Amino acid sequence: MIDISSKEVWFITGSQHLYGPETLAQVAEHSTEIANALDASSHIPVKVVFKPTVKTTEEIYETLVAANHEKNCIGVITWMHTFSPAKMWIRGLSALQKPLLHLHTQYNQDIPWGTMDMDFMNLNQAAHGDREFGFMVSRLRKNRKVVVGHWAQEAVQQKIGAWTRVALGWDDWQGAKFARFGDNMRFVAVTDGDKVEAETKFGFSVNSYGIGDLVALIDAVTDEQVADLIKEYEASYKMTEDLLEGGAKRQSLVDAARIEIGLEKFLVDGGFKGFSDTFEDLYGMKQLPGIAVQRLMEKGYGFAGEGDWKTAALVRAMKVMGHGLEGGNAFMEDYTYHLDPAAPRVLGSHMLEVDPCLAAEQPSCEVHPLGIGGKEDPVRLVFNGRAGDSLNAALMDFGNHFRLLVNKTKGEEVTEEMPNLPVARVMWEPLPNFEIGCTAWILAGGAHHTCYSENVTAEQLEDFAEIAGIEYLVIDEDTKLSDFKNTLRWNDKFYR
Repeated sequence: MIDISSKEVWFITGSQHLYGPETLAQVAEHSTEIANALDASSHIPVKVVFKPTVKTTEEIYETLVAANHEKNCIGVITWMHTFSPAKMWIRGLSALQKPLLHLHTQYNQDIPWGTMDMDFMNLNQAAHGDREFGFMVSRLRKNRKVVVGHWAQEAVQQKIGAWTRVALGWDDWQGAKFARFGDNMRFVAVTDGDKVEAETKFGFSVNSYGIGDLVALIDAVTDEQVADLIKEYEASYKMTEDLLEGGAKRQSLVDAARIEIGLEKFLVDGGFKGFSDTFEDLYGMKQLPGIAVQRLMEKGYGFAGEGDWKTAALVRAMKVMGHGLEGGNAFMEDYTYHLDPAAPRVLGSHMLEVDPCLAAEQPSCEVHPLGIGGKEDPVRLVFNGRAGDSLNAALMDFGNHFRLLVNKTKGEEVTEEMPNLPVARVMWEPLPNFEIGCTAWILAGGAHHTCYSENVTAEQLEDFAEIAGIEYLVIDEDTKLSDFKNTLRWNDKFYR
């Protein structure tokens, strides 16, 4: 469902003809070595492709426009080995539509004190060549990522790799399609938004599809397909006795499997990367999709309940960013609180749809009544989440702009037994503490639906917001409410 194997970033070095062919040959040699080293780095999950040194306005423009048109190119890395007069970059940078990382480095790590001469100085001018380039990028008001340090250092390669993951998430949104079964949950504000503006700003489209179209695919699923999927369930999860062959609730499992097969076919046939549904629009369905949604999310689809297409899209982007890393990214909802003054915590869950990518142990496959939706009892996977560093991210539409809000959190091990709560659950502590974290979230208009992440960082989401050109706010270990309120006021003035 997520395939990044063909994706690449272009490594583009700037120079000029002033220094002569011998210097330019050395520039090309050094740039090739750096690009190859980055390409070989285990920290960078995509290919790094060396591009010939750009030395004129025409070469710069042609290279950057070519990056726009290469579908596998998710972004460009620029570096000025020598001085590259920045007026040459105006046309190319103005045309560039792909994410940009400016690597401020130089070929040599150390100054060769005893042998350094003016030839060496003319060749290794990134210290001021990159400043000339940086001015023009700022002058053109183009957002970019700046990474500083020697290219061979692990910390620098880690930063570049983290940014390429952000660019992968952005690339995945371009032309992406998200299906909305039914409309927004009635009268709910924060989950709604402007789909036209979202497609303009983010590059993905959201359209609604009738439940009847989905039900037709569900009804067409064969008994053989259902039997094969149930075997997969039984091999993957702890099954409650009532769901086993001959059990009182076995038919619920059959119906759930049929829903999963039909729903996945709808998504695959339509080329969708995510979807939302709502318990208020289930006409023709026997039960609200539970295990079906959980398993499709684990495969890589974005999802959010109750018609929340913004969170479904965010979940998908963050799944792409974290692809291949330990930990998961999942649709989440702040459900209820533990208000013990000594250790207040948030219990995150949803009525059915918590992604098993967060499971600390083998999930249990169970069926229980659901008090909303008016349908038969749905099947779901029940489990506890893991401890560890994490965050919650939410995307909101404020009418005149979008806001991406992040709260760093610390996941907690779920130690208490909850035999009467038949849903998956995740526990965390908001940073800097429960009171400030919750207060700041509410002051910022944060949604109750989020993407809970164990492997995407706040810095990466800041980079993502920079690429998108939207507002970014973080609540972390350093947040002070008075400063946070002022930031909200300043941002409000800026976006007006």
